[in-house]
Amino acid sequence: MILRERQTEQGLMVAVCDDDVLGETFENGRVSLTVEESFYGGDEADEGEVVDSLSRANIANIVGARAVEVAIEAGIIDGDHVLEVGETRHAQLVRI
Repeated sequence: MILRERQTEQGLMVAVCDDDVLGETFENGRVSLTVEESFYGGDEADEGEVVDSLSRANIANIVGARAVEVAIEAGIIDGDHVLEVGETRHAQLVRI
């Protein structure tokens, strides 16, 4: 997986995606999702690093079957609130 962290005025923003979705565009009806290098590009990370980062995140964007599943298994994302966009999965997290 690819992991990127940024500090924002709203706190820690985390972007995580599966390696194979970076640079791809997925569509489902009116919904279109492009996994842009400029936003999701970062460092290779294992499951433990991804869970640690998502656990500290105030805002997170997660794309890809594996990345979303890791977030669900860790109890960070509720599987009932995951979007299916084309051939991939997408979840967002906002902690207030």
